Amino acid sequence: MRAAVIGLVLATVLVTAGHAEDSPTVVELFTSQGCSSCPPADAFLTDLARQRRDVLALAFHVTYWDTTGWKDPYSLDAATSRQRDYAREIGDDDGVYTPQMVVDGTTGFVGSSRAQGLSVIAGAARNHILLRLVRDGQSLLVKVGAGVGQAKVLLVGFDPMHQTQIGRGENSGRTLLESNIVRSLTPIGAWSGASLDLHPQAQPGQSFAVLLQADNGRIIGAARLQS
Repeated sequence: MRAAVIGLVLATVLVTAGHAEDSPTVVELFTSQGCSSCPPADAFLTDLARQRRDVLALAFHVTYWDTTGWKDPYSLDAATSRQRDYAREIGDDDGVYTPQMVVDGTTGFVGSSRAQGLSVIAGAARNHILLRLVRDGQSLLVKVGAGVGQAKVLLVGFDPMHQTQIGRGENSGRTLLESNIVRSLTPIGAWSGASLDLHPQAQPGQSFAVLLQADNGRIIGAARLQS
């Protein structure tokens, strides 16, 4: 009896872990190397990226700090546009700011607030549409499961880690370690409830993830590249 109970517990753990791996909570950090308030948030995101397989942590480096003394080499216009879209959807009275975290496209908060971040992640919905992202020769294969709703499919290219010596600006003299830096964000298709296979070409970035995002900004599915 004891062995059966232990087996049941282990099976439950494996199923739970597999579900988390298949449908991670997406945590987006809007940050900049020119922002002196951002390194603690960058460190929080690094911890999430290293320690939480149930979380897909992504760092979006915005452009609006680039004229204040230091041009962030990883800043993207797409990151700034994405944060502004969230400000409209979420209704954030503060507008755009750094560091800001957004969880699953629905909840924004100051990105250096670990307690709030862990609480929001713990309460995130788990009813995501299943996605799979794999290599397919020289391109990628994205498989989207069936469900209810409509959403756009986004391919994210990102670099797992970079270390940068900052020469000017608010962080002058510091060496910053940053994780999962987004290098490209590319719409690759639209999903309307039926199962869908897509074959996108790889975009800038050392690794890849795919997001399924509804028109209201909510992320209803996510997956990392599987080998």
